[in-house]
Amino acid sequence: MGTALITGATSGIGLELAWQLAEAHHDLVLVARTRARLDRVAAQISQAAGVGVQVIAADLSVADDVGRVAERLRVAAPAADPAADPARPDAPHTAAQVAAQPIDLLVNNAGFAVGQAFAEGDIAQERRALSVMVGAVMELTHAAVPGMIARGHGAILNVASVTALTAMGTYAAHKAWVRTFTEGLASELRGTGVTATVVNPGLTRSEFHDRAGMDAAWPPIAWLRADDVARAALAAVRRGQVICTPSLRYLGVNALLRVAPRGVVRRIAGHASVRTRY
Repeated sequence: MGTALITGATSGIGLELAWQLAEAHHDLVLVARTRARLDRVAAQISQAAGVGVQVIAADLSVADDVGRVAERLRVAAPAADPAADPARPDAPHTAAQVAAQPIDLLVNNAGFAVGQAFAEGDIAQERRALSVMVGAVMELTHAAVPGMIARGHGAILNVASVTALTAMGTYAAHKAWVRTFTEGLASELRGTGVTATVVNPGLTRSEFHDRAGMDAAWPPIAWLRADDVARAALAAVRRGQVICTPSLRYLGVNALLRVAPRGVVRRIAGHASVRTRY
């Protein structure tokens, strides 16, 4: 069934992806900053879905932490397990057993609302956002892909945003990089058995937007459910689809953004970014 590693796995789209992959009998490696929350989510998923779950507490704005996750992604083959019970081949794996398994699906989901205008903002916050949403995506993908190619199968799922086609500040710029990076990677991987998919959700009910204070800024019809976004993203991965934009309404938004004059996009998106601070 394979093992999936998910960053930003304890809330929002990342948490929904973890649950849906567990329900499909994938073992999991969950990555997030807070160990207590990771342990709680891992216990809930393991008990409910009967899968093995390893946790890695890591802040992906910190180079050493990114390095630890990258090393996990370089695990090449499962180690022999002398403790395995041949009479119970379907018994859930332990965290130690999961830690020895190669990663078949990498989900780069970690991210956060920058929460400031660039000119008046804290440059340390901008560096952190760039590290998490661009630097870590690049480094973790680079760590995962060679082993997947060697095994002849695997998938990368990167979470971008519909804002990638807007001009809503540095958050949109980071997500535009993720989208373009994934498209280029998908072309490079053609014929290897490894795929790359980028999902571009619109506004999605989660702690991400709650922390950014965006609920009051947009009408109810604009919001998606995290479980629907996760379901669409995983369906796209299974099809080998490169670009996934969940929901018909955001497909329409996506089409409009592609054909609209960039001056119009800048004027509209500029007002939106000032109003919501991402």
